Amino acid sequence: MGLQNAKASSVKRANILMLGLDSAGKSTLLYKFRYKDAFLTMPTIGFNVDMMDAGKDFTLTFWDVGGQKKMRELWSNFLEDVDGLLYVVDSSDKHRLEESRREFELILKSDPMKNVPVVVLANKQDLPGALNAEEITRRFRMKKYCSDRNWYVQPCCAITGQGLAEAFQRVATFARQYSKSKETFTTLKELNACQGFLSSTSGDS
Repeated sequence: MGLQNAKASSVKRANILMLGLDSAGKSTLLYKFRYKDAFLTMPTIGFNVDMMDAGKDFTLTFWDVGGQKKMRELWSNFLEDVDGLLYVVDSSDKHRLEESRREFELILKSDPMKNVPVVVLANKQDLPGALNAEEITRRFRMKKYCSDRNWYVQPCCAITGQGLAEAFQRVATFARQYSKSKETFTTLKELNACQGFLSSTSGDS
């Protein structure tokens, strides 16, 4: 037990949830983060998990969950204990933009995701007609939906790697801040509970 605790305190771990419609490019992005190569990926049935170091004593666990309609019904099972959301959008697919936005809104409104920081990856910037970060920000109503949390829209391309280092850095920074604030909140709650207990016991004497 003691060893586990010592280890846990030296390396902080944060869970990053990767969501988005099927074909948005989530798995390709994850491979590119890890290997700096673009792999030909198959549609994810289920989920991929990958751990990556994000600086000294800080590890991110990425949960890349399939985006097909059937899989989206299971997204709610992954929302507990999340320290950051990476939401991937195919910026070139204007027909499915509204569908993607609706799914995004549902996630943000769910209780466990309250205050969880968000990085939206406006992927496929290499394709003609791809919407830029400003357009995605406007169409996804980021200022309205994310007023209670840290958020950022990062234009990127999973194939060339453009914008990925910045996206990784941003999500790591947000997750670090968020997990720190969660710890502080837990400590405060424990302190308050302890004070309440002390004052109730001293009242008995």
